[in-house]
Amino acid sequence: MTETRELADPAFFSRLDGVELRARAVVEGFLHGVHRSPRVGFSVEFASHHEYVPGDDPRHINWKLYARQHRLYVKEFDGDTNLNLYVLLDVSGSMACASLGRSKLDYAATLAAALAHLAIRQHDAAGVTLFADRVLASLPPRASAHQQAEILGLIQSAVPRATTDAGRAIHEAAELCRQRGVVVVISDCFDDVARIMDGLDHLLFLKHEVVLFQVLDPWERDLPLEGNVRFRDLETGETVTTLSEGVRDGYRLAVREWLTELDRECLTRGVDRVELTTDDPLDRALQSYFARRSQH
Repeated sequence: MTETRELADPAFFSRLDGVELRARAVVEGFLHGVHRSPRVGFSVEFASHHEYVPGDDPRHINWKLYARQHRLYVKEFDGDTNLNLYVLLDVSGSMACASLGRSKLDYAATLAAALAHLAIRQHDAAGVTLFADRVLASLPPRASAHQQAEILGLIQSAVPRATTDAGRAIHEAAELCRQRGVVVVISDCFDDVARIMDGLDHLLFLKHEVVLFQVLDPWERDLPLEGNVRFRDLETGETVTTLSEGVRDGYRLAVREWLTELDRECLTRGVDRVELTTDDPLDRALQSYFARRSQH
């Protein structure tokens, strides 16, 4: 049997054929690293019990109660009925960057599928919206048995689009998030910070909890290249050739300032910003984030 950690390795993911297998591997790896609760995610509050019926998840059986009463009871959680998870997935052209062979879009799609899988696994409602310069497709949250397949189908159809306007697109997506819930935005945030924050403010005004997963390529953050390099804008097609050593320090400083501004703006709004690069194992990233989340 393949070890969970191996399944969670990005190189292994890149050899798999579909998003579904990668998403399941991420979730299994994430759950494998958590021993605190049989249900971990956006909603974990225990509510009550109901008597076991065929089809209930046997992992939620209260065996201590069975030892006392000799009847099977299953734990119920508040999240079974009251959480809506909205995943907003950026499919703009810049998400095609793939210096390590795995694009940001592929990584982000796996993250989106993993979060939806985790939510539906714990009987929450999950939905996905694809956006670039506007909303391109949307699937409203449901907790039905077929929702995971619908979500995977939508995600697998995603291809990078030419342009981005995250601010406008998030505003449009906010109009589709009709019931209060958790909104997860997965994007490289390659747009004006003020415009992005304006879109997030719309979601916050609607009383949603907002989480921003920022996905970057390691090359974009660190510029590790040597010598003359030709850069091509994935959205406009424009190219420029320059000596990487001559621009690296200024580039890294500009990136740090940009990320610091994003951090500051998210912090003042109570928005969690989780920065990831495509070489970060997703299961570990989820473990780290939900561990921090559980401490709030």
